Amino acid sequence: MVKIAKRLQKIREGIDRNRLYQLDSAIDLVKQRAIAKFDETIEIAINLGIDVRHADQMVRGVVNLPNGTGRNMRVAVFARDDKAEEAKVAGADIVGAEDLFEIISSGTIGFDRCIATPDMMPIVGRLGKILGPRGMMPNPKIGTVTLDVASAVKATKCGAVEFRVEKAGIVQAGIGKASFKEKKLVENIRVFTDAVIKAKPISAKGEYIKCISVASTMGIGVKIDVSSVRFI
Repeated sequence: MVKIAKRLQKIREGIDRNRLYQLDSAIDLVKQRAIAKFDETIEIAINLGIDVRHADQMVRGVVNLPNGTGRNMRVAVFARDDKAEEAKVAGADIVGAEDLFEIISSGTIGFDRCIATPDMMPIVGRLGKILGPRGMMPNPKIGTVTLDVASAVKATKCGAVEFRVEKAGIVQAGIGKASFKEKKLVENIRVFTDAVIKAKPISAKGEYIKCISVASTMGIGVKIDVSSVRFI
């Protein structure tokens, strides 16, 4: 407990929890305090001014980060014949149809993103109770139900990030690693935030982006002055 207390004290030192920092400064503070023995993920949290109780105010989408996430995404693809071959050539980790259905049904989830061709959705749909709660259910709105499985697999492998607003009205995502240069993290944050803004529901009124903060896996949140993000 003493070691944990000292680590937290070191991480919190020099950070004003009530201050809004410029984006560059916030990233610098977070990187300096990412002192775990592994390459910590840098995460962003955006508090939105929406009412998630209304179905027409849901915010979700997918965005390709220019500098990737630093994470090796494992991709599963439901496809047959030529489309299955396309997925394999594109770098999919697991490809199958009924056989993949049986693997997932047994409780084995050896992937981070699931993609499917439209004809496979009757099978995939039966996995809703397993994939749905994990946020892995293929959806045409975010490009994970598609005939162009090769492009979907490549995009995921190159840094495509899916986002979806949570019950508290917050969108969260990993946007890089502590080992990334500051410039790359800044670019990723701006592209991600721009995607969230473009996903704003028509019915949302008033202030949309209420608060943005960044933190490392083992660190604490640093609030960002929204105006410094300079939306693209």
